Amino acid sequence: MGFTIAGIREIRSGSRRRARSSESTAVAEYTGLWGWAVAPGARAARAGSGRTDCSCGAADCPSPGAHPLAFGRELAAGATLEEAAAAWAETPGAAVLLPVGRSFDILDVPEAAGRVAVARLERMGLPLGPVAATPTGRALFFVAPGAAAELPDLLYRMGWDDADLDLRPLGDGDHITAPPSDLGGHGPMRWLRPPSLDTAGCPPQARLLLGTLAYVCNRSCA
Repeated sequence: MGFTIAGIREIRSGSRRRARSSESTAVAEYTGLWGWAVAPGARAARAGSGRTDCSCGAADCPSPGAHPLAFGRELAAGATLEEAAAAWAETPGAAVLLPVGRSFDILDVPEAAGRVAVARLERMGLPLGPVAATPTGRALFFVAPGAAAELPDLLYRMGWDDADLDLRPLGDGDHITAPPSDLGGHGPMRWLRPPSLDTAGCPPQARLLLGTLAYVCNRSCA
């Protein structure tokens, strides 16, 4: 990968001296340490009359502050610190977006249910990857790529296909806003379980988490 944990500490300790933003530091971590691609994303700002404007400039933007910038340059997984800083300098202030469907897919559930699922899965000793939380009350579980396409069949085989579940997958072509960026003007993203060297490059198969996630989501809906 592009650099080491010691390198990350150096970035953090010298961030103000080197005039690097929290976003550019996060980009360097995601590409160089965790091995994820990163795309610069639009920002949202609250306007008058409850309106939310998007930095992309489109008056009718369907996802203000929650989509890649058309003119932004995606940074490939494995990019070095200097490459990350140079790329982000081209789109100052951009949100940090992670493309889904490459290194991971996402299972999106209510945050309250997600917190219960994390505790249950940890007690059972089942593998867990990173889990992010949105300011809008959702928990995003990182799972192995392919989960989005497999989810209907997995739910059918587990007997949850007809259940009332507030659970949806994100896969190839989707993006998520990554901590510490703001999500659509609602507030910053945060980690419930941050990535680690063990989980970032090898998230668990969805089938290992799905039974617990479906159970807690079903109880939450009920």
